[in-house]
Amino acid sequence: MALSSKAPNDVSATATPPSTAGAIVSTSATGTAATLAAPAASVSFSVEPGWLELLDRLDAESLTEIFLSRITEIDGYQAPPLPRSEVRRTAVLSFIAILDGLRSGQLDDAVAIATDVGVSRARAGVSLSSLLEAVRLDFAVLWDALTAVAEVEDAQVIVRHTSMMLRIVDGYVTQTQNAYIAEAQRIREESASLRRELLESLFSALHTSPEQLNLLARELQVEVATPLLVAAAIGNDAVALHVELAELERRGCVVHTHYLDGAVIAFLPAVTKSRTHDTMCFARLSELRIGLTTAGDGLAGLLAGARIARDLALALKPDELKAMTWDRGWARLAAHELAASGKPLMADIDAALAECSPARRERLLESVLSYLRTGSIADSSAELFCHRNTLSKNLQQFREITGIDPTIPNEAARLVVGWA
Repeated sequence: MALSSKAPNDVSATATPPSTAGAIVSTSATGTAATLAAPAASVSFSVEPGWLELLDRLDAESLTEIFLSRITEIDGYQAPPLPRSEVRRTAVLSFIAILDGLRSGQLDDAVAIATDVGVSRARAGVSLSSLLEAVRLDFAVLWDALTAVAEVEDAQVIVRHTSMMLRIVDGYVTQTQNAYIAEAQRIREESASLRRELLESLFSALHTSPEQLNLLARELQVEVATPLLVAAAIGNDAVALHVELAELERRGCVVHTHYLDGAVIAFLPAVTKSRTHDTMCFARLSELRIGLTTAGDGLAGLLAGARIARDLALALKPDELKAMTWDRGWARLAAHELAASGKPLMADIDAALAECSPARRERLLESVLSYLRTGSIADSSAELFCHRNTLSKNLQQFREITGIDPTIPNEAARLVVGWA
């Protein structure tokens, strides 16, 4: 036959139709998104008998078989997340509705099936680009079939109905795309709401079941037991943390945030497949004025880790610029807890040292603090530019005055905590 089987260029161009650029997705007070069908499809059109005769030569079931044989060429449909029976069901209904629309010149029932396709594919996780390619295939199959059954004398009939066909195509594609976008937004909102609910439960110190932890892990896209890097920022320091989190996300980090007792809590996997990536995340966060720790047992230890990170953030002094880690801050936390209990920790030591002259007291404290830091007579004497015997003598005098021997770990621990 003389008719070309090539579809009009406008048919393939409808993957992103002009009318979709300004498409509006409205959301009601109940959160239900509504999509609007393409208004162009409602334009009245008088079809010719010859056009109807052509359409009568087409069969939705046959079109579906051709469609199914070709859809596996599309990314996302080689092993579709939807059962093949569901793909067949919507394909048959789509062809029936589209053929009816081409007979009447109106979308009519095609609106409902386009919405069905858009919603179900969004729920199944099919990408929008794959979905629109599948919709283009619908019309490619239809056009091929139409030109195959047409005779040479049908050419003018097809030409006269092409604009109407393109309006049906545009309306169907627009409705499918709008339904997909609205449903994808609803899925994101549902997922965010579920994450908030699960995190609220986790951070409220209520019992969190293993099932809830597994569900939360899926929503957060982490493994339940993956160690987490936990950061906390207080007051104005939270601004810098938010800025850094945005940069980490740009670099591919998966970061989540929550609020706990006035602190911004951020957490992300501490261990990924890339050690370089993990080192980068830790190094960048370490430069901020935050509390920084690790929840070694993953989500189950997140609340405890968040509390520790918050306490570490509170332990920062005004002139300190970098992160307070557990290694740096444990003694401060211990001192704070002891002070809060009302038990005196350093009162007797302070009183004994008060009997010394200011110069002698400064000399003794300098020697003891250096030794507590280095644990070595040689290293401390080098640090203080004094003879080893001088340093040893200062440590001995400190023991005689206070009754605490800095060289004995059990006694030195009291000094480490008390002076933290």
